[in-house]
Amino acid sequence: MKTAVVTDSNSGIFGDEARELGIHVIPMPIIIDDHTYFENEDITHAQFFEALMGNRNVSSSQPSPGSIMDVWELVLDSADEVIYIPMSSGLSGSYQSAAMLAEDYDGRVAVADNHRISVTLRASVLQAVRLAKEGKSAAEIKAKLEEDAYKSCVYLTVETLQYFKRTGRVTPAAAAIGDLLGIKPVLQTHGDKFDTYQKVRGLGKARQGVIDAVKKERETVFAQYKAEDLYIGCAGSFLDEAEAEKWKAQIAAEFPGSTVYYDPLSLSVSCHTGPNAAGAGISLAPNL
Repeated sequence: MKTAVVTDSNSGIFGDEARELGIHVIPMPIIIDDHTYFENEDITHAQFFEALMGNRNVSSSQPSPGSIMDVWELVLDSADEVIYIPMSSGLSGSYQSAAMLAEDYDGRVAVADNHRISVTLRASVLQAVRLAKEGKSAAEIKAKLEEDAYKSCVYLTVETLQYFKRTGRVTPAAAAIGDLLGIKPVLQTHGDKFDTYQKVRGLGKARQGVIDAVKKERETVFAQYKAEDLYIGCAGSFLDEAEAEKWKAQIAAEFPGSTVYYDPLSLSVSCHTGPNAAGAGISLAPNL
């Protein structure tokens, strides 16, 4: 039984890494002034943020049915089955669309409603790769991923609320008052939509709030696990690579013994957060 693993670019896995893992990644569409680009294919990080910060009309979309089926059919030429792991159904319609498409593949395609995004989605993909190598079927991998779906969480803070205002996540008045007073939200998701966890004044306190929130999860929800059994993912939409390294180092210092890794936030998420957002998540290591 050969099961191929397919995900989308919200997993933070691209290019050489995807090839090394033997997986296929469907790029998320990014729309700038009615022109569609595809993450990691024909638009760079710098070009995206130049457009976003230049007040151009920037938004994201879910992959088209055609692009999803093209990848599935490509991999089914050399695999028996496909396990597809899109971003959380609570954050996008990607899962629902893919699940409907899978009905036409006579059971050869399974779509996992994994309720994850960004760094925790990466952990799910790595777990799927391991299970596929062990000879598990797409249905078996789907069942395992969905069983573990909520054994994860992500916390996030942003530099400004203006980009959330653009996408309707907050009202213009709330965004203006928040930025005027220096109020930064710490947002959380345990698999579905992001909710406000707390509000603090100052970006430094907000980023520390993200770390403290993940530490609390470690000490409560994940208390039964050893440090080496946990994946601590950090992510950001930093314009300066040095800031990204600083963020990773800050988090790594708080979670000794656990695997700590950094991924840039996907462009489809950065549409909503704007530049210099910082986040972190916790999930079980893919070998569990």
